[in-house]
Amino acid sequence: MWKSIVVLAVFAAATANAAVLDPRNNLVESEKLRRRINVDALEEKAQLFERFAYDSPDKNRVIGSAGHDATVKYITDMIKKFPHYYTVTQQPMPLSVGISANLTINGKETEAYAVGLAPGGHATGSVVAIPNLGCNATDFPNSLNGSIALIYRGTCVSGEKVAFATERGAAGVLIYNNVEGNLNGYSLQRIPATEGEYVPTAGISQAAGEGLVALLEIGTEVIVDMTTTAKDVTSYNIIAQTKGGDQDNVIHIGGHSDSVAAGPGINDNGSGSISILEVAIQLMRFSVNNAVRFSWWTAEEEGLLGSEFYVKSLSQAEKDKIRLFLDFDMMASPNYAFQIYDGDGSAFNSTGPPGSSEAEAEFTHYFRDIAKVNHTEIEFDGRSDYGPFMEAGIAAGGIACGAEGIKTQEEFEMFGGAAGVPYDVNYHEDGDTTNNLNYEAWIQMTRAIAHVTATYARSFDSLPPKNSSAVRMKRDAQMFRYKTSSRYLSMI
Repeated sequence: MWKSIVVLAVFAAATANAAVLDPRNNLVESEKLRRRINVDALEEKAQLFERFAYDSPDKNRVIGSAGHDATVKYITDMIKKFPHYYTVTQQPMPLSVGISANLTINGKETEAYAVGLAPGGHATGSVVAIPNLGCNATDFPNSLNGSIALIYRGTCVSGEKVAFATERGAAGVLIYNNVEGNLNGYSLQRIPATEGEYVPTAGISQAAGEGLVALLEIGTEVIVDMTTTAKDVTSYNIIAQTKGGDQDNVIHIGGHSDSVAAGPGINDNGSGSISILEVAIQLMRFSVNNAVRFSWWTAEEEGLLGSEFYVKSLSQAEKDKIRLFLDFDMMASPNYAFQIYDGDGSAFNSTGPPGSSEAEAEFTHYFRDIAKVNHTEIEFDGRSDYGPFMEAGIAAGGIACGAEGIKTQEEFEMFGGAAGVPYDVNYHEDGDTTNNLNYEAWIQMTRAIAHVTATYARSFDSLPPKNSSAVRMKRDAQMFRYKTSSRYLSMI
């Protein structure tokens, strides 16, 4: 009798557990999904990401490093544990990663920085300053005849400038910064279209570049000798999509998986990667009406390369299936503010494609009405991985806790912390470790992600009608304004 009771109890427990794990007839709800998010799971994964970095010889998770490879494998393996629920793919992307740059100018050693996507090699020759930013072929002389082209950063991606210089016979290129500071971690921001499109390229500071221009203007010949090293790597976007839900109507959740070279990158963007991973893990206990796609982008720090590569790989029909893309980058800044991308343009006068304002409204609803905490807006400037989606006319949105920007007095009164101090003092520094995280902010942001995931997995009723001519016309007009705005041009 006692044995029978035990068996029945075990069977009942197993049955109850199976019911919890079986998503059938258990349509996702915001509150139920949010309740499954806990800070211990986030912290455990953050410690793993930090270990991936510190076990790597480079002590980081930059693309091409053992730390980033371990991050990609871990995320992929975690999602592949649920083959009944997700289809998981890795999208390979071949890249050239800059390792080092050595430079002498008129025989004097000068600090220079490796440039991602540029080939390794040696170049020497006289310097020719390129006018008008080098964004048009007409900016370049008919022949550079083995010279070193000196080009100012900005307005268009540097890959276009280097391609023009290569076409006109330059032996190498120096890109000088358009702001104070170095170009460490910079890239050409465009994967070469053909082999040989780029020549060896190094970055130098704004002051060094302006000094060279001044010398050339008074007629002084400037001779440069430069050597760059690079390695070819294949990095990966990770794409996971629910097998359930309408596959022609997709809510797309994403964030980047790589760090900068300076350190482990646990806030930027280990926090976003982990948040969406945890939401993806907990979502598999529920059914969905619309398909949910999670993506972890590679090479964001090199110039949004992973998301750009992905969006360009999609046909228009596949782009049209994505009803909304939401980006999550830096979810745990120590001096945080709860920032929502300004999709409706009310704060910064720059709107996203139709549906972006509705995404902002949904996040506002979460912070104001559900979490009952303060929030503010952040400029919708295309600076993170939502940029390529916006450019393709796909509705976008997201939230962030802040990067190198300075917290205002008003924000201090709203969120606490310290006014006059960056949101993250360790942004792009070696101190971006597990000790850098604000867990109170992180759990709130992850639950916000869970809320919008559940909301749009249930219904897109709050978004504009799909593929209507009015929506397309409005989208095209907004994207023209966006791509000609000073904000868009300045970010590249």
